[in-house]
Amino acid sequence: MLYEIVHRFPQDMIPKENGPFISLYQPTHRSFPDRKQDHIVFKNLIREIENSFKLKLDEALVESIMKPFHELKEDDDFWNATSEGIAVFANQDKCIVYNLNNPVKEFAVVANSYHIKPLLQAFQSIENFQLLGINREKFTLYQGNRFGLNEIKIDSDTLKTLHEVLGDRDTESHLSQRSTSSVNGPTMYHGQSDTNSKIDIDTEKYFRYVDSFVLENYSKISKLPLILVCLTEYRTEFNKLSNNPYLLEEGINKSIESLELDEIHSMAREIMDVINSEKTQKLTDAYGSASAASLGSSDLIEVAKAAFESRVDTLFIEEDKIIPGKLDDKNGKIKFGDTDSTNFDDILDDLAELVLLYGGKVYVLPKDKMPSTTGITAIYRYN
Repeated sequence: MLYEIVHRFPQDMIPKENGPFISLYQPTHRSFPDRKQDHIVFKNLIREIENSFKLKLDEALVESIMKPFHELKEDDDFWNATSEGIAVFANQDKCIVYNLNNPVKEFAVVANSYHIKPLLQAFQSIENFQLLGINREKFTLYQGNRFGLNEIKIDSDTLKTLHEVLGDRDTESHLSQRSTSSVNGPTMYHGQSDTNSKIDIDTEKYFRYVDSFVLENYSKISKLPLILVCLTEYRTEFNKLSNNPYLLEEGINKSIESLELDEIHSMAREIMDVINSEKTQKLTDAYGSASAASLGSSDLIEVAKAAFESRVDTLFIEEDKIIPGKLDDKNGKIKFGDTDSTNFDDILDDLAELVLLYGGKVYVLPKDKMPSTTGITAIYRYN
């Protein structure tokens, strides 16, 4: 396979070497008949990319760079498993593919750097969350955002049910098979008085296993808020023993089996809307305080200089705004240009990539949530 399907951002991004750099975004569909058009759209985007290469690169090099795209186009298993969108990034050395839970705008560009802004929004914690549905027998894990909710496919070798985790130690093995009966009375099983306490012990063991599994394999990696969906008595027990710092205090007190996916998503969105509103307000308040102390700016030239000097702690960029140009990697100065040229890209995108490279945080916000009207805002580590 000439491409790799990846799941983490920015850890899985291709190193910025050996350009040109191809960025492709495409909305996709989960089911037929809408899914039929996805192949056609992808084919058209491939053609758009190849046309942008004309007269600029050697034909053999173009064919080599585009080969993974043509292989992906024919991968029916991939297209049958898409969700809301895909993102594909490639250079001369490698091609990586993200299957996104966010709808994205159709977009393809060849430039001197990757276009990562939609990917930032797809993975930023202010938008996304994970959801754990559990009872005393099994668990299910989901990932979602304001657009939708999808089940996370857990490896088939993973122990998932209580019986798989505890084996012969589970509750059923504790029940005594000895019985007595009277002429007119019901059969009595010895040991039944201990059953409830044994069930409680097994449930606690199982919940501890699930908590540890989700924390180590998902929460620590994604760092996303985790919403618990289960009956109230299970939620009380799980919250009491959980060591997951990403588990939210607010949860959904219903059996996940009793809910449709749309109902779960709606309830989860209500929880996340409140949390995200508070997060956004704290971020904008933090910028206000930083700006008053000369530790923040919404001036593009000033922010670019600070990013180049590794002084940006937090960067906010407007989700639909593009400022054509490029950042000089020798001095951090901006050269404005045209995105139709492979020598230029989106300056906001380049600044986001630079801030991430130096360990800063980047948030993509809607225009009405931005702390400024310039399309960019930064909080500095120091002046």
